[in-house]
Amino acid sequence: MSLLDFAGKTVWVTGAGRGIGLEVANQFLSLGANVIGFDLAFDETSYEFECITLDISDEQRVKSLVDHALLKHPVLDVLVNAAGILRMASVEETSWQDFSDCINVNAGGAFLMIKHTMARFKQQRHGAIVTVSSNAAKVPRTNMMAYCASKAALSSISHTAGLELAPYGVRCNLVCPGSTDTPMQRQLWQDEKAEANTIKGFPEQYKLGIPLGKIAAPSDIAQVVLFFASSMANHITMQDVVVDGGATLNV
Repeated sequence: MSLLDFAGKTVWVTGAGRGIGLEVANQFLSLGANVIGFDLAFDETSYEFECITLDISDEQRVKSLVDHALLKHPVLDVLVNAAGILRMASVEETSWQDFSDCINVNAGGAFLMIKHTMARFKQQRHGAIVTVSSNAAKVPRTNMMAYCASKAALSSISHTAGLELAPYGVRCNLVCPGSTDTPMQRQLWQDEKAEANTIKGFPEQYKLGIPLGKIAAPSDIAQVVLFFASSMANHITMQDVVVDGGATLNV
């Protein structure tokens, strides 16, 4: 039997409408999982998994929809927190609204999903929570203060939840992507040279290039998520893996 066999398992994925979250949901689906995707919007014409529209920063809606989903599917094997937003500006030009939005969605959304599923994880005494953070949680980035702060907070949320859930056999880990070919990444690219320039790096912004010489595909990130969710990571919790082609070196 494959160690990546999720047949009969129930997997929830936030941010499943596009990008890394969509790839994660589809890969779990291909491995037999019953996948439920949550997102603010589902833009494609069709999805192969159940879709639930949700603003993960709205606690009342999160609690209501989580309770409803757990009534329908009483066992939750894997929760993947992959939803996220990006707001770009210097510290001086970052508005309180943009800062709050990043904190509320990137960190707060994962907090709410973990908070309102925690009782079920404790009751069933098994499961895995995998949270998609960013290498921006590890190193500062110019014009990305709100995003960096929210991702750094996300690491502490995951690790603290992991500590509290460890006695119940539930594991919590983080995947920290670097530049990945997603709609969020492409909104940063202004011309046809943008991808090559990202690989080369921006020394004036104190950003090294990518030693592996390529941008990650969403599947590169999804495969690490699946590893953490699988029995291959059975004795791993409260850890994070940076998946950025070496861009942060050994930080």
